[in-house]
Amino acid sequence: MTRPVVSIIDDHESVRRSLARVLAAFGYAVETFESAAAFLARPGSDAPACLVLDVKMPGLSGMELQARLAAAGRRDAIVFITAHGDVPMCAAAMKAGAVDFLPKPFSSDTLLEAVRRAFARCARQTESDTAGRRARQRLAKLTERELEVFRMLISGLLNKQVGAVLGAAEKTIKNHRGHITAKLGVNSVAGMMQLALEAGISPALPPR
Repeated sequence: MTRPVVSIIDDHESVRRSLARVLAAFGYAVETFESAAAFLARPGSDAPACLVLDVKMPGLSGMELQARLAAAGRRDAIVFITAHGDVPMCAAAMKAGAVDFLPKPFSSDTLLEAVRRAFARCARQTESDTAGRRARQRLAKLTERELEVFRMLISGLLNKQVGAVLGAAEKTIKNHRGHITAKLGVNSVAGMMQLALEAGISPALPPR
């Protein structure tokens, strides 16, 4: 398993050294950067990533870096640290997905707990991504018509109702349903709904 990496981004060298020492002592791989630009210039990594990120820095601010990472589709878990925070700033950071917002000075225990929660979020996201990928692979086995029937079934329509919408006999829909359950390895609408949720497939809305 790839060792979790904590990226410390702060323009004060003393802060970087202090935080790196604490985190390394608890087994984390640590890298430090004096600016957001320096962090962005580093080679990419597939390791679980937690950013301990100063809010106010010369050049690109911490919150601007957060926005840039989000726009690029990155989902690094971010723990903000700041000596100049306020409630609106904290609220904005948390709304944008930050794990925590720590006003300086903070204890080592507070930092370690925030980083632990950040990596717990990474683990949950990885698990969700894996489940979604597997669900999409299973749904890819369906034909175009089977997927159409599948989406109607998970919307709550009965076989007869699906047939009425598609202009097909109820027996035909039953056959499609049998093929769907066999291909997907599920035997209930609840199982189909869970698979759809994991894959990000939406139900076909019943006709009014």
